[in-house]
Amino acid sequence: MVRHGETEWNRIGRFQGRSDQPLNEKGRSQAQALAIALKNEPFTAFYASPLPRALETAGFIRNFHPEIPLIEEPKFMEMDLGEFEGMDGRLWMENHGDFIKAWANNPGSTRMPGGESLEEVQCRALEALTAIREKHEPGEHLLFCSHNFVLLTLLCHALEIPLNRFREIKKGTASYSILTWDGSRFRVDLLNERSHLKGL
Repeated sequence: MVRHGETEWNRIGRFQGRSDQPLNEKGRSQAQALAIALKNEPFTAFYASPLPRALETAGFIRNFHPEIPLIEEPKFMEMDLGEFEGMDGRLWMENHGDFIKAWANNPGSTRMPGGESLEEVQCRALEALTAIREKHEPGEHLLFCSHNFVLLTLLCHALEIPLNRFREIKKGTASYSILTWDGSRFRVDLLNERSHLKGL
């Protein structure tokens, strides 16, 4: 499970959600380093959010696996941030105290105004993950390229951590984690691997 590389809005602390933000220069370097780290993996298929930053990151990895199909999965799109889409993080902190209190105390079920909650994100992401798993044979290696909140909710599920504790998990840009299906549940074998990004 791969998180996309850095965008300019990541760098400046602006909420991007479903905005069409491409990778910035650092993000492209991160994606290239990630691609090199994964170049020898025997992938069967790539699945990516249709947002540009995810597709671009997956494309760097696919350069080493040109024969592998890249399939867009809308349910892997980032959380719908509603009214907070595109907002500067500092202004958000200054102007939305009541929401911030609810988000701090009960983030799992707190819905973004006009958008989604983490519970809703987890539900759709798990639906996609389960459907994809059922289409493939045991032992196949799949790559999923998505976004911070989507990946955090899936990792909470696999680690059996309530969504209200999602902040205990980190998922940096251009990091990858490894999930294994053991026949009855997903298991996390590697979390937030970023050693390939040294110096970036």
